[in-house]
Amino acid sequence: MSEQSAVRPEYRIEDLAHHSGATVRTIRAYQDRGLLPRPERRGRSNVYGDSHLARLRQIADLLDRGYTLASIKELLDAWDTGRGLGGVLGLVAEVQGPWTDEEAARITRAELDARFGGTPDEDAVREAVELGVLERIPGRETEEYLVPSPQELAVAVELHAAGVPLSAITGHLRELREQVEHIAGRFLEFTTEHVFARYLEQRPPTDSDAAEAATMVRRLRPLAQQTVDAELARAMRILATRHLQIHLSPDTPPVRDDEPRPVQVPADTIRAVQALVGTEGVAAFVTAATEREVNKRTLDALTLNALNPPTVH
Repeated sequence: MSEQSAVRPEYRIEDLAHHSGATVRTIRAYQDRGLLPRPERRGRSNVYGDSHLARLRQIADLLDRGYTLASIKELLDAWDTGRGLGGVLGLVAEVQGPWTDEEAARITRAELDARFGGTPDEDAVREAVELGVLERIPGRETEEYLVPSPQELAVAVELHAAGVPLSAITGHLRELREQVEHIAGRFLEFTTEHVFARYLEQRPPTDSDAAEAATMVRRLRPLAQQTVDAELARAMRILATRHLQIHLSPDTPPVRDDEPRPVQVPADTIRAVQALVGTEGVAAFVTAATEREVNKRTLDALTLNALNPPTVH
């Protein structure tokens, strides 16, 4: 540090790395990519100031929020040209914030085993960690986990108490997660097209547009869950009633998993299919159409996962 440090701190690159938490190599890489201004040349030394330290902390914050270095470059260029980052960061915080009022909890391994009958099951715990139902908390004397959704864990406990094997519960969760991600993707496409497209015409968006979009996210956030809750309740009432009628009917033999099951199709749909393929081809057509829709949803889910891979810093 120079004699001027009481007024304006100055750093060598090693000092800057120490204060920012970045490595010397990273700082030089940021300079080469235009993310960090060049230092001031002072004799034979390069001198950095507080503005460099603030910029490094800003970059680290954006990386933590999931931004790529290319996106950070665009945002910082916007900041440098006076367009501001406050609205953009507010939008990011709104989207990445919790989408539920549920609060995470903690549970020890002993408590976890007790809730599932008292018998340790290493495979089940490993799968729960892979699915994110449990998150290991390191550095504890006793084995302890963070539970992001206590409600989800409580459902698993109840299902297991009712006789459902843990492997079946985790398998069902994997299948359900794919379907829910498909629904979430569709909702995002819908709202982007009809609501958010006007805020995203300029990249990065202006500070005011980003702030307005953040307000809109806050307003619309509950709608996805409310819609799914309402539609799930409607579907469960209809399908559970139909399912019960089938199983209580004395004239209906039990259906095995490997046997075809009757499905009610609207008469108008049947007539339309008959007009296309004839009466003899109705069953084959409906089967093929169903398989195609299932495959399409699987592809949609895989595509969504590919477009939103886990961020690696």
